Amino acid sequence: MTPLQATAPSRRVPPLLARHPRVVHALDRLLRPIEAFVKKPLFGCRMCGQCVLHETGLTCPMGCPKSLRNGPCGGVRLNGHCEVLPDMPCVWVKAERRSRFLPWRGQILRIQPALDWTQKGRSSWVNALLGRGHGAFP
Repeated sequence: MTPLQATAPSRRVPPLLARHPRVVHALDRLLRPIEAFVKKPLFGCRMCGQCVLHETGLTCPMGCPKSLRNGPCGGVRLNGHCEVLPDMPCVWVKAERRSRFLPWRGQILRIQPALDWTQKGRSSWVNALLGRGHGAFP
């Protein structure tokens, strides 16, 4: 490991933040409204705290009435709409269509770990910085 890699912020910040829960709380309170302001209108984000937008065609899978994170249920209608809310297009149909145009389109095939519901409502940016986002359990 080079000296530059050893001092990279990503290697220093999580242990530093882990020792200072007040700083983590303040950072979460600061970033959460900004994250919600950006991600809710653009991607339909539900602030689950473990964002997988980059793997689901920039569509929040938590918009699914059944909260499915690994693909559509067996009840997708022929017109691509949800079985629970017939007027709503299936989140996963939309995600698959959007992912076709992304350079990382194969990421939609990844199996997502179970959601840690204790992170709901928290900033996924802070959770990612701490290494507890995207299915990483504490």
